[in-house]
Amino acid sequence: MSDPRRAAEIVRKTRETDIRLALVLDGRGQADVKTGVGFLDHMLELFARHALVDLTVACTGDLHVDAHHTTEDVGICLGQAIDRALGDRAGIRRYGHAVLPMDETLVTIAVDLGGRPYWVWNVTMPTERVGEFDSELAADFWQAVATQGRMNLHVLLHHGRNTHHVIEAIFKGAARALRQALELDPRDSGIPSTKGTL
Repeated sequence: MSDPRRAAEIVRKTRETDIRLALVLDGRGQADVKTGVGFLDHMLELFARHALVDLTVACTGDLHVDAHHTTEDVGICLGQAIDRALGDRAGIRRYGHAVLPMDETLVTIAVDLGGRPYWVWNVTMPTERVGEFDSELAADFWQAVATQGRMNLHVLLHHGRNTHHVIEAIFKGAARALRQALELDPRDSGIPSTKGTL
């Protein structure tokens, strides 16, 4: 069976961002997040709570430009941390999904941690911004997570009127789907593939 304390720390420093991110997969949903982008902090805190992972993020970014580099680079780091913490991925359930309602909004999220990155985003945001946050950055964040996390991630918005609700439902749904997929399967400690490797 895989290490019971599956964890990773990622440090990423560029001319645009300086990030330190720590992740414990088998956590209790605790988060200490400071990205400088209030809405992103809120989304990452609820992600940790619903995925039942412990997440620490400290980021200094070029917010005088906009929040794009910060949001995308935090997504890159989160994906890398998931990939590193999973190790050879032995013993995990591998697949997860969630159909998540939030008031008038309904989303479906499905994930496969099979090691091949693919990203499907069937979402049209109702508005361009939530406060100071560009709503299109939610797509950039999750594409980065999927690519760097070597996961197959499908995001489908069925309907939604409020952009805050849409993005929050996506983060919560992704958290719930990943929680299933990351979970260790007590019936199977091997690699969850007939190929013998992921």
